[in-house]
Amino acid sequence: MQHPAILQPACLAVMFLTLPAFADPALECGQGSQEEIGSCVANGEEGVEAALLNALEAAMVSAAEQDNSFGGTEVEAALMESQTAWEAFRAAHCAFAGAVHPVREDAGIATRACWTTLGRARVRELVRFAK
Repeated sequence: MQHPAILQPACLAVMFLTLPAFADPALECGQGSQEEIGSCVANGEEGVEAALLNALEAAMVSAAEQDNSFGGTEVEAALMESQTAWEAFRAAHCAFAGAVHPVREDAGIATRACWTTLGRARVRELVRFAK
């Protein structure tokens, strides 16, 4: 059985995060100074990171339950391996996104927006597997 205390926040976070899921996080912040947009994107990234942690915990509970049902440890191990690989991909891809951004002064914002965009997608995937 899935732990409702973990699943509920993860599901709520996904519902909240999917509303602007296809928008650019920097554009969601509206117009303002570079500092204001950077701060807004950073705040959005923090929310995604919290949702990501909740979703990963929920997926881990589900993986442990599956392993217990089958008497093994493959599901938890596969989840952790995929999470480690995804984190490496996100770091490398978003570093690239920042490096190729046409406005050097906005490269940091582009990198953080990339982390948010990819984080939202990962939350959706983890919640799907936690069900």
